[in-house]
Amino acid sequence: MDRVFHALADPTRRALLERLAAGERKVGELAAPFAMSLAAVSKHVRVLEQAGLLERRIEGRTHYCRLRPEPLAEAEQWLNFYEGFWDARLNALEAALKADPGSELTKEGQDG
Repeated sequence: MDRVFHALADPTRRALLERLAAGERKVGELAAPFAMSLAAVSKHVRVLEQAGLLERRIEGRTHYCRLRPEPLAEAEQWLNFYEGFWDARLNALEAALKADPGSELTKEGQDG
C-alpha cells in the first residue's frame, strides 16, 4: 500500500490514472497533454506500474497501458477504517462538549 500512496501523491500520476479510467491508451497518448518529455511520462508510468495501478502491454515498439483499480480499492478500505475512527472520536468529543455546561456548544444550543 505504501507504493500506492506514493504513486498517488503526484498530481501528474493522478492525472494519468484519470485518463486511463476512460480505457487503454498508448504511452504517447498519455503523454500528449503534459508539458514534459516522453521519457518523463514513462518514469511516471513506471511508478504507477510498480504500485500495481496500471498494467503495460507491449506490441512491437508500442507500449499500451490500462488501469488496474484493485489497489485503489485496498487503499479505500484503509481510508474508510480511519474515517470511521475519526467520525466516532469527533462525535464523542461533540457529545462531551455539549454535556459540559461551560462549553460554547452548550451556550449555542441555549441561544437557538
